[in-house]
Amino acid sequence: MRLFLSLAALGLAFAAGPAPAAQAQGKAVNWTAHVTQTPAGAYVIGNPAARVKLVEYVSYTCPHCAAFMGASAPILKGQMVRSGSTSIEVRHYILNRIDLAAALVARCGGAEKFAGLTETLFAQQKTWLTRGMEFEQANGQRIGMYPMAAQMRAIADGAGLTEIGKAAGLSDAQITACLSDRAATDRIVAMTSSAPDTIEGTPGFWINGKQAKGVFTWDALSPLLRAAGAR
Repeated sequence: MRLFLSLAALGLAFAAGPAPAAQAQGKAVNWTAHVTQTPAGAYVIGNPAARVKLVEYVSYTCPHCAAFMGASAPILKGQMVRSGSTSIEVRHYILNRIDLAAALVARCGGAEKFAGLTETLFAQQKTWLTRGMEFEQANGQRIGMYPMAAQMRAIADGAGLTEIGKAAGLSDAQITACLSDRAATDRIVAMTSSAPDTIEGTPGFWINGKQAKGVFTWDALSPLLRAAGAR
């Protein structure tokens, strides 16, 4: 079921990537290191001119998204994106406050750190999500009375997301600023509210503008990407 969210629905209240790489001296470009941002705020990993453009709607609290990331990484990122044949545009589909806090931390280091933080968050999802859910169960009513920035910081600290951000090289001041950024929050929530009505859940995929309906796993998506020209 599609979930249309706003800041109010989440219970919240407020009181450019690097330049394109170039081929040099016959050496192949490793496109996995090339990350850019769209005008809407989504991050695109890979060759901007890739023949296969994959859009993925993700929720950091979605176990199916974590499973997809682990299963797909060796081929999707390790071969298809690396070669330049395929790009991945990551769009947020926020389901709850913990998810929003995770997205704010993932984006906190900009294009340079986004892909790595996303991989880490999914790899460690079981640990921090369990902590976050237990923290919210015990403290949700109390923190719901906080201003939005304080809510996000409390959830990030309680779930262990702050620790993950710091381990990736973010400073405490950076994390505080990111969790307090109203414009960044609005942009993330807007990605969810503007998702197509036909989205079936997360992960949700579009290949070259066409929805991959009923597809949620790497085994199901892989042949569609290859048929489109991913190598």
